[in-house]
Amino acid sequence: MSTGELFIVCSPSGAGKTTLCRRLLGRFADMRFSVSHTTRPRRPQEVDGQDYHFVDVATFEAMAGRGEFAEWAFVHGNRYGTSNAEIRRAAEEGRAILFDVDYQGAAQIRARYPSAVAIFILPPSLDELRRRLQQRGTETAESLELRYRNALREIEAYPQFDYLVVNDDVERAVETLVGIVLAERARRTRRAAAAERLLGEATISRSGSSPRAG
Repeated sequence: MSTGELFIVCSPSGAGKTTLCRRLLGRFADMRFSVSHTTRPRRPQEVDGQDYHFVDVATFEAMAGRGEFAEWAFVHGNRYGTSNAEIRRAAEEGRAILFDVDYQGAAQIRARYPSAVAIFILPPSLDELRRRLQQRGTETAESLELRYRNALREIEAYPQFDYLVVNDDVERAVETLVGIVLAERARRTRRAAAAERLLGEATISRSGSSPRAG
């Protein structure tokens, strides 16, 4: 079970991050999604409070002014932010939390929580990235070009991440993400307490045994 791990997943728009995050959450019952706040318009298939907390600019800026965000950034002409309340809620529940943020948000979270695991999703090619953006049917020509231009800048930030996953096949990418979570949970620094507990039990067992009569 989770001990409050933080997993960050980041990618350029159109690389399939949302789909992969949903699939990953389906594989771990003890992992919850960090629902970000955003000022961008809600897409037809999105649910307020589930995909994002959709708020207006004034509300967002008021929250930022009160220090309610662990991270926030201005991306593609809109504001996105992760509230401190989301992180506190996951910690209180003893669950892992999954962040779907941009590279600026990832850097801010890592600065505050150095143990957070950062994963970057790469598209198989820029041509495929453009095709996926066009396939959405939700972008204007102007917003599509903005997201495409920003993609290269986002990919340039890859050195700040612990893992890179190429999403050329959804099933393979999901299995890679699952493997990363399992590997991180097996790290010595995360499981040292279990080893020390066993050593403690052995010490108690030895101290409680009586010498054999000769």
